[in-house]
Amino acid sequence: MFQSFDATTRPQDGPPRLKALRGEMAARDLAGFLVPRADAHQGEYVAPHDERLAWLTGFTGSAGFAAILTDQAGVFIDGRYRLQVRAQVADEFTPVHWPETQLADWLKQQMPQGGTVGFDPWLHTAAEIGKLETALQGSDITLQATTNLIDRIWSDQPAPPKGAVTVYPLDLAGQTSQAKRQAIAAQLSDAGQKAAVLTLPDSIAWLLNLRGSDIARIPVPLAFAILSDDATVQLFIDPAKTAGLEPIEGVSLLTPSDFLKALGKLSGPVRVDPKTAPVTIFSALAEAGVTTVPGDDPCLLPKARKNPAEIAGTRQAHLRDGAAMVEFLAWLDGAAPKGGLTEIDVVEKLEGFRRATNALRDISFDTICGAGPNGAIVHYRVTRDTNKPIEEGQLLLVDSGGQYLDGTTDITRTVAIGGTAGEIEKAAFTRVLQGMIALSRLRWPRGLAGRDLDALARYPLWLAGQDYDHGTGHGVGVYLSVHEGPQRLSRLGEVPLDPGMILSNEPGYYREGAFGIRIENLIAVTEAPDITTGDDRKMLTFETLTWVPIDRNLILAGQLSTPERDWLNQYHAEVFAKIAPRVSEDARAWLTAATRPI
Repeated sequence: MFQSFDATTRPQDGPPRLKALRGEMAARDLAGFLVPRADAHQGEYVAPHDERLAWLTGFTGSAGFAAILTDQAGVFIDGRYRLQVRAQVADEFTPVHWPETQLADWLKQQMPQGGTVGFDPWLHTAAEIGKLETALQGSDITLQATTNLIDRIWSDQPAPPKGAVTVYPLDLAGQTSQAKRQAIAAQLSDAGQKAAVLTLPDSIAWLLNLRGSDIARIPVPLAFAILSDDATVQLFIDPAKTAGLEPIEGVSLLTPSDFLKALGKLSGPVRVDPKTAPVTIFSALAEAGVTTVPGDDPCLLPKARKNPAEIAGTRQAHLRDGAAMVEFLAWLDGAAPKGGLTEIDVVEKLEGFRRATNALRDISFDTICGAGPNGAIVHYRVTRDTNKPIEEGQLLLVDSGGQYLDGTTDITRTVAIGGTAGEIEKAAFTRVLQGMIALSRLRWPRGLAGRDLDALARYPLWLAGQDYDHGTGHGVGVYLSVHEGPQRLSRLGEVPLDPGMILSNEPGYYREGAFGIRIENLIAVTEAPDITTGDDRKMLTFETLTWVPIDRNLILAGQLSTPERDWLNQYHAEVFAKIAPRVSEDARAWLTAATRPI
C-alpha cells in the first residue's frame, strides 16, 4: 500500500549533505562532481541503494541529475518536474531547465576559470560522457573518473538489493530463451561480432525468460550479461538471487565480481551500446585490448516487437485491470462528493481494487493522484506533507497501473469530482480527448516513427495556443518496465513503429496552480486492414488495449466532430461489453451511465 519517503528526502537535509560532499571534493582537488539519478544499469527506476540524487537534494523525480560545484549546486530537470523540484529542494540547490540549458554550457558559465569535474564511471554512459567532453573542448574544464563521493558520505546507505529471480512462463513469453538467444547470436555472427555486452536489466530478463525483484514496481534482476555468437550467455548476478533456480542450458552463472575480468578475456569485435553501457565497461575492454563495436543493445527491438502470446496476455491483463478501474471509479463517484477523502485515501483504495483481482504482482509505478493544483505537477507523487483533500468541483488526475504476470498496464483518467467543472476545464479536457482520439483512429504508412505522429495529438491544443511538456507516449513492456524503449510517441522518437509494439497514448494539459488533465490508453501497433480506396501501401494502425470510461461530465460534445463522437461512442460501447460482465452489480449500474452515448 501507500509508502511515504518523506523522512529520507527532507529539504532541510540537503545543506549539510551538500557541505559534506564539497568536503570530499576539496580533498580530491575537484571543482565539481556529477550526481545522476542512475545506477550501473541505466534503468529508469533505481533501488534505494542507488537513490543518490534524492538523498543529496531531496528531488525524487524519475529523471534528472545534479552538478555540484564549490559555489553552485544545479539540479537539472525537464518540463515534467519544474513544479515538483521547487517544492522538494532547499534554497542551496538551483533548479536548471534542461534540456534548454545543456550541462556543458552551464559548466562553462559557472566555471570560467576551468577546473576538474569528477564523475562515477559506473553511473554514466559512454555516449553521455563523450558528448560532454566534446562540448567542453577549449574550456579548460576536464572530466575525471573517480570513486563515488556520495557513497563515502552516505553513512546509512541501504545495501544493494538481492531479490529472488524466477522463471517467466513459456506460454506467456511465447518464445524460449534458447530461440531468442539463437536469433540474436545469428545477427551478431552475420555482423562479424563475437559477443554483445548487455547491461539493461529488462533486456536480460526478456532474453533469458527470467523476472526479478530488485527494483520496486519493475520485475527485473540487476545483473550484467555477455551474449556470445554461439548463443551462450554468461550471467553476472549475485548468487543469493538465483538460489533454487534450475540450470538454464547455455547460460553460465557467475558473480558480479567476475564481470570485469570476463570482459578482459573476450575476443573482439564486441558489441556494446554506448547509450546504455557505463564508461567502466568501455575502459575495461580498451585496457584489455579488446576491439569494441558501438551498436544498439540487440535485445531492444525484438523485445519491443511483442509476439502473439505477449499481445494476448496483455489484452487479458487490461481486461482485468479495466474491471478494477471501473470498480474504483464507481466507488470514487459515490464517495468523493461526501467529503473526507484525501489523495492518499484514493491511492490506497485504487491499489486495493487491483489487489482484489488476486492477480496483481505489484503496481507498475507509484500512483500519481493529483487533486486540483497538484494535478498540474506532471509526475506528482503524493506525500504525507502534500496530501490534499478531494473537494467537489475539482479535477482529480489519477495515473496508475498494475504489474500482472501476463501484462503491464498504465492508465490515466481525469474526473470532475461531483460531476461539475468550469468551462475552461471542460474545453481543455475536450481538446486533450480530441488529440487522444486522433491517434487512436490513425492509419499511417509503414516506416514512420513516433516523431511523425506526435503532433497529431497536440494539434487541437495548438489551435488554442496550448501544449504539454512531455512526450505523447512511451513504450510499455510485458510484465517488465512500464516505460520501455526504443519506441515512443515523441518529437524525439526516431525508431520506426512496427507491429507488436505497445505504447501509451497520453496527451495532457496543465495549468499551474489550478488543475491538470491527462487521458491515457495503451495501444498496440498492428497492420491496418486494406480499404477499397487504398493504393496498395502497407499501412499500420493502433489497437486499443485499455477499456475504461472517459468522464462524460468533462466533454463539450459540440466541440467534437462527427467522427470523434462516433469513435467515443463506439469505444464506450466496447468498454461496457468487455467490462460489465467482470464487475459487481453496483459498478455495472455506474458503468451503464458512464458509457451512455453522447
